[in-house]
Amino acid sequence: MKASAEQSRRPAKPHPGPVAAVQRTPTAAGHRRRGRKILRTAMSLGLVAAIFGFALPHFASYHSVWASLHAMTWPQVLLVAATAAISMASGWIIISAVLPTVRLRQAAVVNLGSNAVANTLPAGGALAMGVSWAMLSSWGVSTADYVLYTLVSGIWNVLARLGLPVLALLILLTAARPDAILIVAAGVGLALLIALAAGFSLLLRSESFAIRTGRLLERGACAGSRLVRRPPPRRIAESLAGFRDRASRLLAGRSWRISAATLAGNLSLWLVLLACLRGVGLSQGQVSWQASLAAYAFVRLLTALPVTPGGLGVTELGLVGALAAGGGPAVGARVTAAVLLYRAVTYLPPIPLGALACLAWRHTPGLICRSKKAAPAAVVVEAITAGGGLAGVSAEEDFRRTSAA
Repeated sequence: MKASAEQSRRPAKPHPGPVAAVQRTPTAAGHRRRGRKILRTAMSLGLVAAIFGFALPHFASYHSVWASLHAMTWPQVLLVAATAAISMASGWIIISAVLPTVRLRQAAVVNLGSNAVANTLPAGGALAMGVSWAMLSSWGVSTADYVLYTLVSGIWNVLARLGLPVLALLILLTAARPDAILIVAAGVGLALLIALAAGFSLLLRSESFAIRTGRLLERGACAGSRLVRRPPPRRIAESLAGFRDRASRLLAGRSWRISAATLAGNLSLWLVLLACLRGVGLSQGQVSWQASLAAYAFVRLLTALPVTPGGLGVTELGLVGALAAGGGPAVGARVTAAVLLYRAVTYLPPIPLGALACLAWRHTPGLICRSKKAAPAAVVVEAITAGGGLAGVSAEEDFRRTSAA
């Protein structure tokens, strides 16, 4: 009786109700996301290892590749380095063309920092958006301007990727008969290019089309959110209408600058590849510049979806396969050497330079922008975790509150 009385006086343990279930759900969801990230990373690393360990050695041994690189003269090395530097700087010009308030040195920091993340992490594109958002917001770029910059530069980049195979096919017809793969790629690119250009033009010209498109995207986003069990995004139609107005004002005065900068950025990257091909001793008769442009355009379209960080492995295998086909062992060794050199001078330098740019932005912001302070570390972490901060304006609000304090 005494024991039963003591038990009756003890407070009953709370029954795990809806609150406890809600608290356990984020942990389970976090474990699932972490598992997917680990699996995606392992698959990317496995694909890269298979390409460099098994696929590329079928075209040429690494010993012959090193022999081809070692035979380069200093003028050839300087030519490759100069074209690589020009190609890197072209990315800064694109940012300044879309964001007129951003100076060239700020654009350089944003480009290098985001590329360093994109080139080293699986699915690093989303994290790179977080880095660029944190930097630009610390210099006073609003959420609306950042979204405008991301979408406009992304659309122009997609248009360039789709249009290059068509241009390369037309140029290649003057020198040789194109392969069936390039013809198919050019046809698909041309169809998508026409559809995308027509849709974007209608979006800018017709308000009713923008409203209907926004409602359609909203319904699709809600359906997708239900499948992944996430809250649906809100006000997509209103956001699309606002983007339409801002994009119309931007493109009215700067469309030619953005187009020229995007075209120059894509062609300068191809010029790096051509300089590497000529640098290792491949003549016009062995690998023509028309064929190199066609291979470059095809691989750019192939790597539009980021299977590996920065297209690592996929780009090398695609270029070597397209340029060394039917050329013999000697041509295959030089093509492999040129492609690996091309990837080395375009892929590797942004990593250490981007790390230095991030350090300068965090610790010596006066060297980049004298009138603004770097964003607090909490804002940077939040923006990177959110994958660019496009889902809301919390990062910008936190930055303004911290700056005011």
